[in-house]
Formats: sequence, structure tokens, C-alpha cells
Amino acid sequence: MTKPRIILCSLLLATVAVGGAHAQDAKLKAHLLSSAELDASRILPPPPAEGSAAAASELSELRAVVAARTPATLAQAKSDDETKNASIFSDAMGAGFDLKALPATAKLMAEVRAEEKAAADAAKNRFQRKRPWLIDNSLASCSREDEPLSSYPSGHATMGYSMAVVLADIAPSHAPALLARAKTYAESRLVCGMHFRADIVGGQVLGTAVALELLRNPAFKADRDAAAAELAAAKLAP
Repeated sequence: MTKPRIILCSLLLATVAVGGAHAQDAKLKAHLLSSAELDASRILPPPPAEGSAAAASELSELRAVVAARTPATLAQAKSDDETKNASIFSDAMGAGFDLKALPATAKLMAEVRAEEKAAADAAKNRFQRKRPWLIDNSLASCSREDEPLSSYPSGHATMGYSMAVVLADIAPSHAPALLARAKTYAESRLVCGMHFRADIVGGQVLGTAVALELLRNPAFKADRDAAAAELAAAKLAP
């Protein structure tokens, strides 16, 4: 294992413990990873059972988070709710991280988006966990337009961590900022009242697993290397 990969794995463990442009996302379909590689049953445990003590604890935590949110944290959470591409990492990567000006990087992130979304959708279909507002209709959530039985794992968390891990592999010096942003992006789902704690942890795990599978894929690696060269030329990566 290379030194940057060792550093990345260590950062991931510490973080868990505590996209390309929309047009490209629409065009690309998952095609790099097999259903076996994305099998949620071998990656994720089931979420807490409805009515269990663990589920009750999660609901109590979520109520507290929603009650404590400020106008600023709610505005950030709503922005995160609406943004589903790699632009969320603009600050973490630094000035010049504009996907419109980085076509190879935009393509890579769109590939990540397609693969992680396929994995998250399959997991959601498998586990069929109720969204928080079905358990407590009084929760003030950012939106109620998502499928009601799609809480586990969080799709946003899956996307955030899959993209963060791939970008950190390319630009390890940015890894702390990238993973910190993935964490706040995932936590926004609690602030929005859209997910329970296990949902975002499941997304962290699934997103990381998808990224590591992609980084082992020869076709993806070719695109990863093209993006790395592009980011290096833009002085955004070594």
C-alpha cells in the first residue's frame, strides 16, 4: 500500500469514528462496478429495527439536532440538500476547482456519481427504512419529496464520501479538508431532519467502499490518472 493510501485510510477511520456537472450525471450510467461489488448485504449491517431502543435513541438525537439548528446551519443544510455534485468540494480543493474548466475531473466525478448512486439506490431498496417524518410527523424536515422508504443509507453521505475518497487519493494533501467537508455534508442530513444517524454512517461506509472498489478498477484508474494530470496542471494536486 502506498504512503498516501495509508494516510487516507487513517483519516477515513478517524472521520467515520466521531460530482460532476448535472448534465454529465444524467448521461452516465453505472457500468464500472458489478452488482456483486456493490452488494449492500456484504458491506452494510441492517439499520436499527423500528421500535428498538437504538431507533428510539436515534429519534431523540434527531429531535435535538433539529431543535438546536440556527438559521445559518439550516441554510447550509438546505444548500447541501439541493447540491448533489462535486462542487461541494470547491473550498476543500482550493481556488480554481471549477468543474466547467476541468473536463477530465468532471468526467471522473460523474463516474463516481453514477456508481455510488447505483449502490445507494440498491441498498435503499434492500433495507426500505422509513424516513424520519414517517416516524415523527412533527419533525420540520427540509423536504418530504424523497421516497418515504429510502432512509438507509443516506444517498448524500454516500456521494460525499465516495467523491472525497477519490479526490483525496489524487490530492492527499487536501485529504483532511475533503473528508471534513464530506462529514459536514453528511451531518447536514441530520440538520435537515432527512435521516437518522445510522443512515449517514451507512452512507459513509458505503461511499468509502464504492470509492475503494473504483480505485482498483482499471478503466476507472485510467480516468483517475487523466484527472490527476489535469488537477496537477491547474496546481490543485501534486
